[in-house]
Amino acid sequence: MNVPENLKYTKDHEWLRLEGDEAYIGITDYAQGELGDVVFVEIETESEVLDKEEVFGTIEAVKTVSDLMIPVSGEVLEVNPLLEDTPEIINKDPYGEGWLIKIKVQDSSEIDTLLDHSQYQKMIEA
Repeated sequence: MNVPENLKYTKDHEWLRLEGDEAYIGITDYAQGELGDVVFVEIETESEVLDKEEVFGTIEAVKTVSDLMIPVSGEVLEVNPLLEDTPEIINKDPYGEGWLIKIKVQDSSEIDTLLDHSQYQKMIEA
């Protein structure tokens, strides 16, 4: 199971990579493995400001549809354009080309409430 050290994680299996006051958000390798083959991603919150843990979209796999929750408060700046035609990129590269949204972080102190890689690793192994 791939759990990069440079990311923050949620108990809902999303990751966050901070770049200045912006952040990329996606689902973890563990999450994509549990979901199975991703067939569709719906994110209609671009340019909206969302509160921490608010739903920003849904991800559909062959067997299920799951809500996507924003790990920290922020404005959705961009939705990954690759997801429209190739949602399966999430299965192939969840931490790279398979990112979901880019946000402008509203409250950077919320990032401190997220899990680091070792905390997340322990959670998924429990």
